[in-house]
Amino acid sequence: MLSVDLLAVVALAAATAWPVPAGSWTRFAVLAGCAALHLHCSRWIERIRRDHSHLPHVDLCSIWILAGALVLPPALAVALVVLMYAHRWWVVGRWDASRPPHRNVFTTSMMVLATLAASAVAGVTGLRDHLHAGTPGGALDLVGLVGAGAAQWLVNTALVAAVILLTVRPRSVRDAVGSAADNLLEAGQLALGGFVALAVAWSPPFALPMVVAAVALHRTVLIHQLELAARTDAKTGLLNAEAWHLQATLELRRTRQQPPGARVGLFMVDVDHFKDINDTHGHQTGDVVLRRIAAALAGAVRRGDAVGRFGGEEFAVLLPGVEHDEAVAIAERMRAEVHRVSADDGHGGTVGGLTVSIGIAVWPEVAEDTLEGLLAAADSALYEAKRLGRDQVQAAGGRRRARWTPAARVERPGV
Repeated sequence: MLSVDLLAVVALAAATAWPVPAGSWTRFAVLAGCAALHLHCSRWIERIRRDHSHLPHVDLCSIWILAGALVLPPALAVALVVLMYAHRWWVVGRWDASRPPHRNVFTTSMMVLATLAASAVAGVTGLRDHLHAGTPGGALDLVGLVGAGAAQWLVNTALVAAVILLTVRPRSVRDAVGSAADNLLEAGQLALGGFVALAVAWSPPFALPMVVAAVALHRTVLIHQLELAARTDAKTGLLNAEAWHLQATLELRRTRQQPPGARVGLFMVDVDHFKDINDTHGHQTGDVVLRRIAAALAGAVRRGDAVGRFGGEEFAVLLPGVEHDEAVAIAERMRAEVHRVSADDGHGGTVGGLTVSIGIAVWPEVAEDTLEGLLAAADSALYEAKRLGRDQVQAAGGRRRARWTPAARVERPGV
């Protein structure tokens, strides 16, 4: 982070070598005013979005940043970035103790470098000169516009991914570079930024209507993010019980409507002796362990399987189209992944040696036509795994001779 900050300072000093034409100040003032108005009108939306973001947070500043990189000389483009992120920290970040000022400094430095990369492309291709002169150059200017947006995106994404990979150790590349939806949002912003640049080059006041579009986009993104948050367990990032139950119900109904031979599997997974971890190391350490176990479980399943937190230290897994032998293999893989989980206990020690017990129910081998029946069967198999010594996988039988017995929800030493 310090290296990026230092590089941004050097780049900023170099940018001051370029002259600032007199007409650029009007464009700078209009872009700065529009950006400030957009961020001020959407400040509460941005606070909520940041609080609910579990992956790289995509802010909506790129609209104005790319426009500045295209129509402003490098020094003013950088000044626009600095003013925007100082304003954003003042109206959003300063209220959040978990996001100290040095993180905003790093974000600003990163965007300074991304802006200068886009500005360099706009200068080399002649796009900026053509915008100032009002004489578009056709296909070459389109190449310059796309190239400038791509340069900004590439530098931004690479620096964010680098710092995440060095600090958080995400379980997948997607967690470092953002999901497809995140990158589509960024591409949409860059496209809007290109149109803002064209409007400003034609007549600076024409950028004002874009403020309305930017605030509307902010609200739309918030709605989608809140929908995701409503389906997600805040502690583990997995599906919550309600969302998992709905998805499993729909999948079982779909499977039952398919020709004979279609299958669906359910796992019930319980962390062995988890209460001992909370009692010995505290609930904060227990939460860290729970998150790492959740990541291990999610990393062991197939693409398309759904892992949810069912409650406490218990998880549920939905496996569409799974055969019995494959289900057992996946469950054993999950158990092996949990064996490798460890966490710092906060006192110089390590919490390790973790195990899970897993109960399996595969329809139609388990003759239950409702999700509740399948869950009861998997729960009964889970109870059997615990009764036989824990840290193992057990599968439910084909037909029950008596009512399925649900697994015990509370860990008790010796049980």
